[in-house]
Amino acid sequence: MKKIAVLLLAIIPQLINSQKKIVVQSVLPQIISKFPAVRDFTISPNQNEIYFTAQGYAGELSTIIKVVKKEDQWSAPEVAPFSGQYKDLEAMFSPNGLKLYFVSDRPNEHTTKETKNYDIWYLERSSIDSDWSSPINIGSPINTAGDEFYPSVAKNGNLYFTSTTASSTKGKDDIFISKWEDNKYVEPVSLPETINSEGYEYNSYIAHDESFLIFGGYNRKNGLGSGDLYISYKDQEGKWSVAQNLIKINSDKMDYCPFYDTKTQTLYFTSKRNSIRDDFTQSKNLKELLGLMNSYENGLSRIYSSVIQL
Repeated sequence: MKKIAVLLLAIIPQLINSQKKIVVQSVLPQIISKFPAVRDFTISPNQNEIYFTAQGYAGELSTIIKVVKKEDQWSAPEVAPFSGQYKDLEAMFSPNGLKLYFVSDRPNEHTTKETKNYDIWYLERSSIDSDWSSPINIGSPINTAGDEFYPSVAKNGNLYFTSTTASSTKGKDDIFISKWEDNKYVEPVSLPETINSEGYEYNSYIAHDESFLIFGGYNRKNGLGSGDLYISYKDQEGKWSVAQNLIKINSDKMDYCPFYDTKTQTLYFTSKRNSIRDDFTQSKNLKELLGLMNSYENGLSRIYSSVIQL
């Protein structure tokens, strides 16, 4: 059985990259295109609530946007009730949809307006139709004096996130796990070298059952250029397989911020891919020029999706 499990872990990533009908497409283009740059994405388990981050061209603004489905139509975007004042980003639903994690530089105390380092926060609600609570700082041992990013939680409560200052880092940015034990989070541990390296690992999404992890790796030897998405599988002994490049998904530009919807088998991610090509065969008028500049795949960060079996 052990040999079979090891063999499957080696074959599955190859099967993913060999799938012929993998189509990458834009997500909510009429809504996303309203913003200069957009990154990260999460959708509620009932498919009726979406959060993503809108940013300025240079990242000088960072605000979480909310879109809800009404009568099978997506509503106009609005600033999420808990966002809009500080730099907020990377909202992520818990598997049951009753918690929403996010990252913010907001102060911990209500008595000051001075921003601080980036921490992981969360909201909670009693039911899928209830209002969210006020933001709650997740505290130690997860948050530190440095920055923590991209929270993703498994069904058992284990939290995966990125940190540069947590103990036992293997490189510049590492992906950590903090296990949920006895109703509290324990000291975070850096994931093994099959995932983390001496370089940058970030933006990890954990499957609800912890069977796989999708994450970003920057400028790796087997990368397609800039940042790529990678996948690692956990075997029956709890060991993570050597991460494989999701070649069919990645571009030669920055690809990051994965979110996988198990109900629709859809991988959502952020990309700075650019479909504009040099064309010197003829001049362009202003309408044509603006059409290219304002196209969805114009090199700015946008949300994309692909139906893929993981």
